[in-house]
Amino acid sequence: MKKVSTDKAPAAIGPYSQGVISGNLFFTSGQIPLSPESGEIIGSDIKEQTLQVMKNMAGLLESQNVSFDNVIKTTCFLADMGDFAAFNEVYAEYFTGKPARSCVAVKTLPKGVLCEVEAIVSMSGE
Repeated sequence: MKKVSTDKAPAAIGPYSQGVISGNLFFTSGQIPLSPESGEIIGSDIKEQTLQVMKNMAGLLESQNVSFDNVIKTTCFLADMGDFAAFNEVYAEYFTGKPARSCVAVKTLPKGVLCEVEAIVSMSGE
C-alpha cells in the first residue's frame, strides 16, 4: 500500500492518511470543507462547503494524476438530509461521470461541518 500525502488537500486531522493506493485503486479519506492552507472551515452554507469539499477532492485526485472521471464510487455524508438537493447541485458539476454513490445523513461530522465526501478511484483509467 502507498500512502498519499499532498499539500493540494487539507492535512489529516487525525491518525489517518489523506488516501491510500492499493493495486489500481485509490481510496481517498473523507474530505471536509477545510482550507488546505489554513485548516479553517470554508463556507457557512451547504453549497459553499460542498464547493470546498470538491476543491479538496480535486487536489487529491490531481496529486495522483487522475480526475473526477476516474472515480468509481463515492460515499457522501450530510449533517442534514434537508441539504440533499443543494448538495447535489454542486456535486453534479464535478462528478459528471455519475459514479456509484451512497449518501447518508449523520448525527455530526468532524468540526461541525455540513458535508463530507470520500471516493474510490480507478488508477488505470478504466
